[in-house]
Amino acid sequence: MYEHHKQSLAKRSVFAKRLVLNGIMGLILLVFSLAIGMIGYHFLEGLSWIDSLLNASMILGGMGPVALLQTVAGKIFASFYALYSGVILLASVGVLAAPIFHRFMHRFHLSEDK
Repeated sequence: MYEHHKQSLAKRSVFAKRLVLNGIMGLILLVFSLAIGMIGYHFLEGLSWIDSLLNASMILGGMGPVALLQTVAGKIFASFYALYSGVILLASVGVLAAPIFHRFMHRFHLSEDK
């Protein structure tokens, strides 16, 4: 997907396409993770869909839950979803930053060869 360090730097249009594709992949990852949270809060804790969206969004964003959890299953789900959300947040940032980091390192390597 990326050029080898011995190849020339990719054109800006190729770089822009990579940014868009990685942005879409990161968005899909976040939407999928949000859906997992919404489904878990709705069915395990009995929250409405909008309250499930709010709770899942707040945990996925690192802010913490909004609604008080009442059931044991909901509390267990929330703890594992919080751990999952921390990993997914870091992974999505990595997916978004990968083309930028690669371009920086590639440019640095090319200037080092000259």
